[in-house]
Amino acid sequence: MDVWRRVLLAVVCGVAVASVYAAQPVLVPMGDSLGVSAGQLGWIVSIGQFGYLIGLVLLVPLGDVIVNRRRLIAVHLAITAIGLLLTSAASTAWMAFAGLALAGMFAVVVQTTVAYAASVSPPAERGRNIGIVTSGVVIGILGARIVTGLLAEQWGWRSIYVLLGVLTLGLAVLVPHALPPEEHSRRPAGYGQALTALCALFGEWVFLTRGLIAFFLFASFGTLWSGLSLPMTDAPWHFSESQIGMFGVAGLAGALGAARAGRSADAGRAVPMAGVALALLIVSWAAIAQLSWSLWLLIVGVVLLDFAVQVVHVSNQHTLTSAYTERTSGVIGAYMVFYSLGSALGAATTTSVFTSHGWAGSSVLGAGFALCALITWAVGRGRSSNGTKPVPGAGARSWEKAMQEAETARTQPVR
Repeated sequence: MDVWRRVLLAVVCGVAVASVYAAQPVLVPMGDSLGVSAGQLGWIVSIGQFGYLIGLVLLVPLGDVIVNRRRLIAVHLAITAIGLLLTSAASTAWMAFAGLALAGMFAVVVQTTVAYAASVSPPAERGRNIGIVTSGVVIGILGARIVTGLLAEQWGWRSIYVLLGVLTLGLAVLVPHALPPEEHSRRPAGYGQALTALCALFGEWVFLTRGLIAFFLFASFGTLWSGLSLPMTDAPWHFSESQIGMFGVAGLAGALGAARAGRSADAGRAVPMAGVALALLIVSWAAIAQLSWSLWLLIVGVVLLDFAVQVVHVSNQHTLTSAYTERTSGVIGAYMVFYSLGSALGAATTTSVFTSHGWAGSSVLGAGFALCALITWAVGRGRSSNGTKPVPGAGARSWEKAMQEAETARTQPVR
């Protein structure tokens, strides 16, 4: 895969995921416009996350059912655009929530895109390509903060949803013509088979470990980025939306600093690399907690946090796509269920904790999630070192076994 196609896939991921997170720096004006109370502002972000969760369960398995993933990516992008434009035109909270839920549901095009990138990559380059493509996810989350803040201050919060809707429609037109077709060596599954096999994954240790790490990882991530605008608009800073959005630059620096994580994973260092990054994630919260008196420590903490999150995320996806090479869409979709639940938990809890305990409480919450992720990593590594390490390819064989059992059940005559 050449450079510009990797960049295109990263842009698809970035724009799609931005549709879920664009509200973060403008929660206050958006809530005022739609009549959402201060204690419930976190739900503006969480509703998109819950839509994302539904899409992970119901839509991502289509990537293993439909051979032409390029067309599937284009369709999902087009429907995401409809949700974004509906949000931009909303006059009531329920209309905005409907648009956000629809956009979030079809923003799972990210997982189909990552699966496509993994399937067209030779094994020696898979980690590198996944690292570049998934960097678009973190850049989209954080870049949305910068652009949203600037646009909201000039033209209001609705302008960002108009812009994202237009960009998403443009990508929907471009993708089928710009990306090469996949080699059709994989066997397409039936939709019911794909769902059955997806459920079977939740009984596998290697998958559950990576999934729980992602759950706590993104709960910590969501705690910061869904809650940061609340203390920044308060004393002593009283920052505007555009000023708050500019803190996304620090996050981008951290995410881009982790760009080589995929190459390290290709070299066999995915698991220890994740452990070091999770330790850094805890350290980052010690700096972030000093927001009330030091912006420089906040910036250092934000860089460390986003660096750690990207490293762990790439490590997890590299491990899973290497173990489940035959059904990359399904395994990434199932893994991202944990991501979605964690992000929604962080977004929903940080606003309520901030209301009652201030930024110190939110910081303890974020550090607690990070500690849980590190403990999960340590337990998983300890179990592997005690002789229960999965046999290479065992995950793929278990997936195939589930697929075969589903096919057998489907073709058995009714007695």
